[in-house]
Amino acid sequence: MAKNVLGTDLAPCSQSPLTGFYRDGCCNTGAEDVGVHTVCARVTAEFLVFSASVGNDLSTPQPTHGFSGLVPGDCWCLCAVRWKEAYDAGAAPGVVLEATHAATLEWASLPELSAHAVT
Repeated sequence: MAKNVLGTDLAPCSQSPLTGFYRDGCCNTGAEDVGVHTVCARVTAEFLVFSASVGNDLSTPQPTHGFSGLVPGDCWCLCAVRWKEAYDAGAAPGVVLEATHAATLEWASLPELSAHAVT
């Protein structure tokens, strides 16, 4: 089983909306996940605006891809690099540490992630 940033078993992130690179509800990763979708984030309005401003609109529905769009409060597996980018810009969303894959620690430190921890 995959490990989270706390060193324990990776918990699910979200089934509704269904998230994860593998659309299994978890922030699992593998060689084919070049975006490293490993941060289980609870998105905020501020983050959604930031993400759209850097070219990744997560709030607009994309029905052809089965994506209904995110709203504040939704949990979603974000790219580790995008989370760190938002953190550096002061717009980082909350992080569910138990559901954030250990691979995230290559891009963000545990203290950075913990400062935004939510349950």
